[in-house]
Amino acid sequence: MKGTQDPIQRILGIGWRLHGDGRAPRPGAAVMPDERLSWPRTVGLGAQHVVAMFGATFVFPVVMGLDPNLAIMMSGIATVVFLLVVQGKIPSYLGTSASFVGAVAAIRAAGGSSATVTGAILVAGLVLAAVGLLVHFAGPGLVNKAFPPVVAGAVVLLIGLNLAPVVADIYWPQDQWTALATMGVVIAAGVLLRGFWSRLAVLVGLVFGYVLSWVLDRTLGQITAPGPTGEVTSHLRVQLGAVADADWFGLPTMHAPSFSTSAILLVLPGVIALLAENTGHFKAVSEMTGKDLDPVLGRGILGDGLGTVVSSAVGGAPTTTYAENIGVMAATRVYSTAAYWMAAAAALVFGLCPKFGALVAATPGAVLGGITVVLYGMIGLLGAKIWIRAGVDFSDPVNLVPIAAGSVLGIGGVTLQVTDTFSVSGIALGTLVTLVGYHALALALVRGPGRTAGTKAAERAPGPDAVPQPATTEPIATEPVTTEPVTTEPDAPQTAAPRTAATRTAVR
Repeated sequence: MKGTQDPIQRILGIGWRLHGDGRAPRPGAAVMPDERLSWPRTVGLGAQHVVAMFGATFVFPVVMGLDPNLAIMMSGIATVVFLLVVQGKIPSYLGTSASFVGAVAAIRAAGGSSATVTGAILVAGLVLAAVGLLVHFAGPGLVNKAFPPVVAGAVVLLIGLNLAPVVADIYWPQDQWTALATMGVVIAAGVLLRGFWSRLAVLVGLVFGYVLSWVLDRTLGQITAPGPTGEVTSHLRVQLGAVADADWFGLPTMHAPSFSTSAILLVLPGVIALLAENTGHFKAVSEMTGKDLDPVLGRGILGDGLGTVVSSAVGGAPTTTYAENIGVMAATRVYSTAAYWMAAAAALVFGLCPKFGALVAATPGAVLGGITVVLYGMIGLLGAKIWIRAGVDFSDPVNLVPIAAGSVLGIGGVTLQVTDTFSVSGIALGTLVTLVGYHALALALVRGPGRTAGTKAAERAPGPDAVPQPATTEPIATEPVTTEPVTTEPDAPQTAAPRTAATRTAVR
């Protein structure tokens, strides 16, 4: 039986309808953001999201010199803030952002304290929130024009595949055979299992890999391989010493931020990366759910900014929407925001339980490698799906060349050192090259000799009100050699027709 929403539930986005009988998604169906499965199953899905975000959310604060347990706890609180701001319309988890790692390193190299770091991050969060408000009240048109299908697909592709070096360089070398076995289990579970179990493929893979690593330790002994830092040592795959030493309950270390103009200037460029990353994430979610998220795009950016503000205000790490959790949704096809509420609640509890944090942190890197190689790849392929759904023409060099250059820069993690203290790399650099290159070339061709607003340069980025057309080759009405369009279907239209709302979600 489906539930009903009262006005308060609707405003808060917490009035979920039961999907089917609540036991498993209907065959071929997906669980939408305003739906849920039974509560025990929803809790299980929330656990998957905790597993997916935990590694990066725990590691990045360590790299930045911040308290990881506080980061875990504040990621849950930031996720709640985000879900309330978007009124439950965008399923997403806010974990620790890596966009400020370089800037934080520069701040600390200059003698900056943790208070200076979090103060600068807080200001960056306020700037991102302000951009979100601007988009909300001015409309998503500017963002849509900046990120047409060819650019949006590239950003989503970068978000997923930019993470590939994490698997290749950090996780996989720690125990390649365990990583391979875990990957195989995740793939098999996601494809061969039926019903609800297929949606828990990530959790199944994690448990399998953890148990396999423990068994190998007992049967084969220590492994000589790189650890998380890359140093080759002989060690057990599962190391539980920190778990035994950790307390069951403890408050994370908090501190108030302080503000330095030089530190703030160092972190502000990270807002560009967060804006591009957020937009790419929302487009990926929109593609998966078939929902037009344009009306809440500004709210999503605002929610992300406020999450960072709330976290850094007490000394926590910056937050952002997480590609890892988008990968979980892609694998399970469960987009219920109820699962994210469960994940947020679990993160809050785990942040107060150092022992559990130590247990999850003890997950062998090879196991994480086997899981993330599937998740990161699925995120990247969502970008390709956007291109396919929007009919992006890669025979057009304006589409092909800047995307090719930006993709290699972003996926390869290339760094552009602008000054001694400021650099652009990875997703941010790839996005900038793609974005600037595409728009500059498209504008140059539209204004160039022989090009008009009706030619391919203008047709590449259909507007938000476009609707679909049947399969057809491009009309050649602009060619002087013929006046007849060449089509693959007898009744194909001679001009590009607008796209449907379903396609519009991929076009943003």
